[in-house]
Amino acid sequence: MAKYNYDKKHLKGLGVGAFLGLVKERNKHIEAASDELHPFDYPANKLVDALHPASQLTKVSKVIARANAKSFVLTSTENKPLAYFRAGQYVVLDIKVGKVVVSRPFSISSSPKKALGKDSHYVITIKDNVDGFSSKEVNKKWKVGQAVKISGPQGEFYYSPIRDAKTVVAVAGGSGITPFISMAEAIADGTEDFNLTIIYGAKNKSALLFKDELDAITKKCKKVKVAYVLEDKDGFITAKIIKKYAKGDYSLFVCGPRGLYRAMDKVAKELKLTRRRFRKEAFGEYGDPTKDKDFPKDAINKSYKLTVIMRDKKYHLTCHSNETLLNAMEKGGVHAPSRCRSGECGWCHSLLVSGKIYAPKETEGRRLADYTFNWIHPCSSYPLSDIVLEVPYNK
Repeated sequence: MAKYNYDKKHLKGLGVGAFLGLVKERNKHIEAASDELHPFDYPANKLVDALHPASQLTKVSKVIARANAKSFVLTSTENKPLAYFRAGQYVVLDIKVGKVVVSRPFSISSSPKKALGKDSHYVITIKDNVDGFSSKEVNKKWKVGQAVKISGPQGEFYYSPIRDAKTVVAVAGGSGITPFISMAEAIADGTEDFNLTIIYGAKNKSALLFKDELDAITKKCKKVKVAYVLEDKDGFITAKIIKKYAKGDYSLFVCGPRGLYRAMDKVAKELKLTRRRFRKEAFGEYGDPTKDKDFPKDAINKSYKLTVIMRDKKYHLTCHSNETLLNAMEKGGVHAPSRCRSGECGWCHSLLVSGKIYAPKETEGRRLADYTFNWIHPCSSYPLSDIVLEVPYNK
């Protein structure tokens, strides 16, 4: 067997001089080169920027009045198409309320196909909410021409052929229909390929959003079916109703108010669905935690000091036990990073320097390491004492 796995005779005529001079030769070329950076424009980087922009600058191009809601057509003001997305995803809107800027997530209620080409746009539908801090402001004041800064598409609430059954049974409550109208349109225009059965629950017929659009889609597309369940006529959506429309192997998708999620948790167990076949959209803010059985009674109706550290700045605010730290920051003029507001995405991940917080079990999305090193999600954390919080800078 040969000692070397190459022919050594080719190296015998080579001296070491050429190799020793390589460093000098290299340094000579470096010194002679321009100081300007080479304008590299990698195709992969361009694709990432197009699909996952940190933010997008848009304006309201059209306002569509609906039953107790409004749809806003958003187009880009940056001379380029809006980012493509998966039907069911959402974007986060920066909304100015007085002198305060708040961030709120809203599902895109248009097909991904409409984000392409010269007429690129998203449709965002916002329901009138009597108690809504931002929805009242938007639906009352936003007109055509309103400038709106939004995030890139977010969320995992979309159909995946690897994870989901070929048939999706979608349970929607109220404005929870928005991601499903996007899916229905995407199936109808050929963007998505799966069977969709929507069970849409509302208080009454006048509270149904997108009914005309849904009826039109079902007439032209056999893969989409819709059943309306009216509370004043049919009662609430139950396992029995789902069984009526769900045939064979299916995935159950749910989007709507928090009460619907809790009801569907029980229904999913009754239907014996595996975790893989049961999907829920992030439901936004948790609301008042003082009604929870495990919320400390001595903290109800209490106010505390909140010190926020963001880079080299400190903010001294007041926070109340029945509102999240994120809400307190926004009302105090601190534009903290946030996306889902449900304790899931981790975008607002912040360091609890000192103090105690209450995190509802229903929205507790922290990892074991977060508990160990005092990291929390301000969007779903409520103060139980004075708080010092180190928050990441929001670009």
